[in-house]
Amino acid sequence: MKHSKLSAAAALTAGSALVLSACAPAGPADAKKEEGGGSVSYSVGADEFASYNGVQSNTYSTYNSAVVDRLFSSFWTFGPKGEIVRNEEFGTYKKVSDDPLTVEYEISEDAKWSDGTDVTAGDFIVQWAADNPEITKEDGETPLFDSITSDPGTYIKQAPKGDPKGKKFTVTYDQPYADWEILINTALPAHVIAEESGMEFEELVEAAREKDADKLEKAAKFWNEGWDFKPGKLPDQSKIPSMGPYKIKEDGWQAGQSITLEANDKYWGEKPGIEELVIKMAAPETHVQSLQNGDIDVIEPQATVDTMKQLEGLGDQAKVQTGDLMTWEHLDFYRGDGSPFNDEKVREAFALCVPRQQIVDNLVKPIVDDAEVMNLREVFPFQDGYEDIVKEAVPEQMQSGEADVEKAKQLLKEAGAEGTTIRVGYQNGNQRRTETVSLIKSSCDEAGFEIKDAGDENFFTEVMPAGDFDVALFAWSGSGQKASGRNIYHSSGKQNQVKYSNEKVDKAWDELASELDEDKQKEKVAEIEKLLWEDYQAIPLYAHPGIVGHSANLENVEQAATQSGALWNVEKWTRSE
Repeated sequence: MKHSKLSAAAALTAGSALVLSACAPAGPADAKKEEGGGSVSYSVGADEFASYNGVQSNTYSTYNSAVVDRLFSSFWTFGPKGEIVRNEEFGTYKKVSDDPLTVEYEISEDAKWSDGTDVTAGDFIVQWAADNPEITKEDGETPLFDSITSDPGTYIKQAPKGDPKGKKFTVTYDQPYADWEILINTALPAHVIAEESGMEFEELVEAAREKDADKLEKAAKFWNEGWDFKPGKLPDQSKIPSMGPYKIKEDGWQAGQSITLEANDKYWGEKPGIEELVIKMAAPETHVQSLQNGDIDVIEPQATVDTMKQLEGLGDQAKVQTGDLMTWEHLDFYRGDGSPFNDEKVREAFALCVPRQQIVDNLVKPIVDDAEVMNLREVFPFQDGYEDIVKEAVPEQMQSGEADVEKAKQLLKEAGAEGTTIRVGYQNGNQRRTETVSLIKSSCDEAGFEIKDAGDENFFTEVMPAGDFDVALFAWSGSGQKASGRNIYHSSGKQNQVKYSNEKVDKAWDELASELDEDKQKEKVAEIEKLLWEDYQAIPLYAHPGIVGHSANLENVEQAATQSGALWNVEKWTRSE
């Protein structure tokens, strides 16, 4: 499974451009298009739709985002190469001061939810409260809202200023923030939260502004739970309004099969070229056959040798695009109470016995012949400055990616940890990960570990939140953010589900997040990489190769290197005759 990130995960340096190499053009340029009609089906995997609220700790994933990202317009989006693209159909923003950092926002006068309610500043004031770690439960520590990010409340101490029913609001930062341009993007419907929690809209907004946890308790309960539905069971449309180009079709969710979106008739911007978008829950191994059969029109299957051969075998029936992804596979150590990886020697021993080069040689190079072991977490091998940071930050013994079983064995003996059982957890249904664990077991068992394949179909929703694993195998999927990794590796990070904590790392992330000078940002990234390697936390494996396959009569489908995948411009898709 690819986990996506909000304003803080898998930080990447700014300005990176990825080259996408298409095996065939995205569609016949001179074909006659259908005008705003028809149906297209898409699949990125088999995972079930989880929630209309896709920014909770247990719902924020690539799979859920495939649905909910179509329902919410925002002030900006990421383009296919990680560039920031302003969305002036929704609204505008401008920085009006550097000291203090102040940004003014204006929502389009035409912007409405699909139930006819205006999108207003009140939506963003309540969203700020939901993303605010200072609004806590009775223990004074646990955030009241289970939001995947705490950055808005961390960097913007006072609520956005503006008429809650108006279209303008202003935010003022307490300190400089490197990613200010992308911190404010979209919001959940405040009028629905108010209605479902028994409050007046104005009452909810005022409680949000005042950070009044007592008055917000019922609103938070609904925010955390009220949009999580049983598979196949959708509420009344008034509870799940859209302000994007698509909305969820009434009775459009077939549990375990698909969820159907239809063009939002209240959308004020450019109408989508396809009337109906069907997001299918289909196992990756079935994708190519489904494309061939016409059951699915656009697929983003796992990039394997067999997949490429199968797609090439479809001939003129399908178009194929390949390219590098801003997605990286890695191993994350759990650091909670009782974890075997609380011992530094055990962490280093495991890092040394993982056959990273063999994993790349066996599982990635057959698809991308110049693939290499990834040694950094914040910079990709295809980005400028990568090699310099590797030399500066990565221990020499780790740079080659070759396993050192003998040294790992020695470290385990010194730690008195021979025979330690290590549960490698991951989301079931991913053959490449199953094979990765098999390669790890073969090498690390020889070093003295006892590796257990702990793949589980509920790994991300149940196992990982409960800390019932020793090391997690998954991917972070990101964009062009500068300080996004803070949300993963900072002690207070909302996506730090492995309970990692290091004061030096925290300090370095805080400094990067508030640094506006690009040269100094790069220096901080190198410092963070060095600190994480000194602590042997999060072992990178490789950058993902990407594949998009689609029906030959679809136009404007374009692979994206970012977490949005091919759906980044789904509104532009059309079908030719």
